[in-house]
Amino acid sequence: PTSEQSAGQLREAQGIMDDGEYYNLMLKKQAKAIIRQVLENAKKHVEQLLIKEGKGEYQIPNIQWVTSKDFTVTIGAKQIEQYVSTWEFKDCWLHCLDYLSEEELEYQIHHHYRVRWSIPTRRKPIPRATASSYFIIEISKVKPPTFPVEVYFFFESNRLLHRPGQSRFKEKWLKDIIESKILLMEEVNF
Repeated sequence: PTSEQSAGQLREAQGIMDDGEYYNLMLKKQAKAIIRQVLENAKKHVEQLLIKEGKGEYQIPNIQWVTSKDFTVTIGAKQIEQYVSTWEFKDCWLHCLDYLSEEELEYQIHHHYRVRWSIPTRRKPIPRATASSYFIIEISKVKPPTFPVEVYFFFESNRLLHRPGQSRFKEKWLKDIIESKILLMEEVNF
């Protein structure tokens, strides 16, 4: 064997790595350090948010909802717009609000609205997919008419019912709906 081969065999026998192995090892060490730092920062951020919420520093936004006696479909739409404007989302999102229907039940009347969300761009002014949130404004037939209306909302493809002032809106909910629709469209051939 040549002297280079015997030196290489000697390094391997002694556990010494070649340049490629050493580079990969150092790369893995750096990646682990970066991942550890990102996880620590994320943990600190979540802990700070929990502390703020626990101290009452962060309040879930809400508005003063109209009383049952003063409710109209138009006022309901304006109030939903007012409430949605309290949500934290990027400026790229556009939305439109539609009144859907009135549903008379035994003890209350439900007014149904839909807020349709999208992110149009210059290249694609008509978005590939939209996400909808649905609002129900409930007018009680039993409670005094001076009481405010009850409001509930949910997002399409999700059954969880939210209440203003009790649920913190997350932009991710809209993104997830749109991404899942786009993935589905890519899988289905027309």
